[in-house]
Amino acid sequence: MDHAARDLCTFIDAAPSSAHAAQTLADRLLAAGFHELDARAPQWQLAAGRFLVRRGATVIAFILRGAGPPQRFRLIGAHTDSPHLRLKPRAAYHCEGCRQFGVEVYGGALLNSWLDRDLGLAGTVHTADGGRHLVRLHRPLARVAQLAIHLDRKINDDGLRLNPQLHLAPFWGLAGSEKDGKNEADAAFTALLATAGVSAGEIVAHDLALYDLTASTLGGAADEFIFAPRLDNLASCHAGLAALLDAGDGDAATVPVLACFDHEEVGSGSDTGADGPLLGAVLERIALERGLGRAAFLAALAGSALISADMAHAVHPNYADRHEPRHKPRLGGGPVLKSSANVRYATTADSAAALRALAKRADVTLQDFVVRSDLGCGSTIGPATAARLGLSVVDVGNPMLSMHSARECAASADHAPYIRLLTEHLRG
Repeated sequence: MDHAARDLCTFIDAAPSSAHAAQTLADRLLAAGFHELDARAPQWQLAAGRFLVRRGATVIAFILRGAGPPQRFRLIGAHTDSPHLRLKPRAAYHCEGCRQFGVEVYGGALLNSWLDRDLGLAGTVHTADGGRHLVRLHRPLARVAQLAIHLDRKINDDGLRLNPQLHLAPFWGLAGSEKDGKNEADAAFTALLATAGVSAGEIVAHDLALYDLTASTLGGAADEFIFAPRLDNLASCHAGLAALLDAGDGDAATVPVLACFDHEEVGSGSDTGADGPLLGAVLERIALERGLGRAAFLAALAGSALISADMAHAVHPNYADRHEPRHKPRLGGGPVLKSSANVRYATTADSAAALRALAKRADVTLQDFVVRSDLGCGSTIGPATAARLGLSVVDVGNPMLSMHSARECAASADHAPYIRLLTEHLRG
């Protein structure tokens, strides 16, 4: 249990952006004997073995256990992205003597959690030669300062209100002067990126996120908690990766697949999102390379199943009334089966029953979550994947607090059972 939780902390700290998460997944897969396939190649040579496909910040990995055609797929779907503050294309400017970044809120971030933190910068920089470079400035570079209480005396009574355009711009230096009509802050920003090893004159685009520098750690009186950023949903990526590596042996007619998508937090509607064509294309190519026709491939999909692995809401001890009274998952109580009559989660009675049988085989205790009837409900990759591919999907995740905060919390004891449940699923 302790090893799984500590390795999760290491994994998260290596992945300050979705691009870094994808790279970390790929690095671990390649080290475990997976071979990377080129999605642009007209043909793949798919003997028995381990394979991965990358596109942007999405990674799809699978294992072929034998020489015969697949009869079914067992899939885990997760996502590499988390809510954050993302730099705008023309990010750098100065105001009132400070260099600042213009930022856009990515996903449903808890805005107040980004105040008064030491922030680094990570993501990708693109150069004129077509290169895509991972960049990480892992030092106290930027800060979103909260207004002093002396200038906002009613904040504790009226609550904090943040305008994303006006109040979330971080400062990252003291401003110089405008010269020859040029933006001094922009030139300083380009020079800053060059310190990460990218030629300043070649930069043509960037995809960069701010991130909290505080390291992931076990906490609490007996290390019973995981305090970390991006638990939603890197904890599921890590658990899915561990499950895939543990599930090498199994039914030769079953293909275990791990799909970690980008852009879930903004709706999954992209070429690398769960509502895009990438996963379906990879599965169909596996089938075609193994001699299945279109009809046989569709039959294999009909017999397949996916666990949509995404973190769940633990009951908050200070806000227990925000939960449906008979569905209060607790930290340390094990993985959570998530249901929604309005299909915000993809769980059906059939897929729930199958998961309960799976959990019994894996000796894992399940908890249940459904949102209060008078509250809105979040969603996952589950409904989009089920609708696009026509396969059985169930939504599962570990309970956590502070979801979508810059700093989140889960229970150390929950991670190992999560891995065990996902491993049993992939074994077919």
